Amino acid sequence: MARRTIHLEVPLDLRLVLGPHVRGRGDPTGRLSGFSFARVTRTPHGSATLLLERRGEVVEAEAWGAGADRVLDGLPALLGLDDDTSGFDPSLHPVVADLARRMADLRLGWTNAIFEALLPAILEQKVTGSEASTAYHDLIRRHGEPGPGPLAARLRLRLQPAPEVLASLPYFAFHPLGVEQRRAELIRRVAREAHRLEALAELPGTRAEVGAAAAAALQRRPGIGPWTAAEVTLRALGDPDAVSVGDFHLKNLVAVALAGEPRGDDTRMVELLAPWRGHRARVIRLLEASGIEAPTYGPRYSPPDRRAM
Repeated sequence: MARRTIHLEVPLDLRLVLGPHVRGRGDPTGRLSGFSFARVTRTPHGSATLLLERRGEVVEAEAWGAGADRVLDGLPALLGLDDDTSGFDPSLHPVVADLARRMADLRLGWTNAIFEALLPAILEQKVTGSEASTAYHDLIRRHGEPGPGPLAARLRLRLQPAPEVLASLPYFAFHPLGVEQRRAELIRRVAREAHRLEALAELPGTRAEVGAAAAAALQRRPGIGPWTAAEVTLRALGDPDAVSVGDFHLKNLVAVALAGEPRGDDTRMVELLAPWRGHRARVIRLLEASGIEAPTYGPRYSPPDRRAM
């Protein structure tokens, strides 16, 4: 076991910063509360289990496994302490200004783990959040493995399946999880080049520049579009300008929050976010954490049982 202590010089809200790295209630890879965060992950040095505990103005961290030192070295990035807000002007809109004032402890944290963010993003393509969470959790329980150390055993934390495991599965092994052939084949393809994808985290430049270059590289692969790329670069690279174009809900949230319009499309969303180019993901995170909701119309969508298709 390895330890690290971080003395905070800026406000920190674990839920706001680390929330995007937990995929639904009961995520087998992580647990998050207002005062602690536990996760298991794979690193180039091996797997690791990480525990963070916020104690006043101090964060105490412990880690187990061959990748322990690697995850501890990445704590400033994960906690958003390396996040650069230079050039972000919340005063351009009263709603954004108010949210930035009330959530001064919201920052963008990142993991530098491309494939770890890409797998759930693919599972979330064109399905509801509940469908995606169920498929992701079941995939980990069936084909993942326990994280290292006693904490992972106590919390029953499990690592995502290794890329080589996913690449070796036939596409029909995903069908009982509710994942059709298209997404299954995409997962198998990207798993075969996981090592090459991880190198995207080493590209030079600012967070926004690295995010843009990585997004472009991801989108050159069939089956990965702007939405999936943005979901990955936000979480893995801390891209402050990631915009999930194509999201079912986001365009309406932006429209109602910034223009008082109950519905929007992607073109309108991009137009409304344009004043913050370079920091559009920061505005989106503020809006998502605000509790603002677009009005709903019509009957509630009931997803089909994709296992029966």
